[in-house]
Amino acid sequence: MTLKDLYQRPGFLLRRTHQISAAVFENACASVGLTPAQYGVLTVLANEPGLDQTRLARALAFDKVTVMRVCKGLEERGMIERRMSEHSKRQMAVVLTAAGKKLLLEARGPAEQAYQRLLSPLSLTQRHQLIEILEALTQGLADDARAPFVPLLPQEAAAKPVETTTAPKARAPRTNTGRGVATKRR
Repeated sequence: MTLKDLYQRPGFLLRRTHQISAAVFENACASVGLTPAQYGVLTVLANEPGLDQTRLARALAFDKVTVMRVCKGLEERGMIERRMSEHSKRQMAVVLTAAGKKLLLEARGPAEQAYQRLLSPLSLTQRHQLIEILEALTQGLADDARAPFVPLLPQEAAAKPVETTTAPKARAPRTNTGRGVATKRR
């Protein structure tokens, strides 16, 4: 393999793109002091107050350790509070504080600037294609992920039955690490 081959591999390019994406976001949001992970947690909690940490982690495709670390940092800054869940004594519910809501509002402009900056080298058509390709990759390889992604649905969408045109693909059983148990695929 040549270096040119290495530099054109999807994994290399995706990792490099992620580095750039994080840097663009952190530069744009330096004035509010937020990382992409923190912004994601605040955004999810603004839409789902009182969410437990497990569902919060899954809604962002984080492992439990990452979501606990991010929440701890936000809690130390007074942006969120963790309390016992009303539904389960074994789980912690996470809510935004007034300061967290204010910070999220302040961050929306810089976060949008980061989004526009990240996509600025692409035409409008390329932007749509990129999102479609990334969605196809993430959905097609979801079984290989270390952390599960379970998107939260808006209340009205959750009440409607989902129609499927094909049977869902069987998932490999998961271990407590989030990795699937090695099984033979048919």
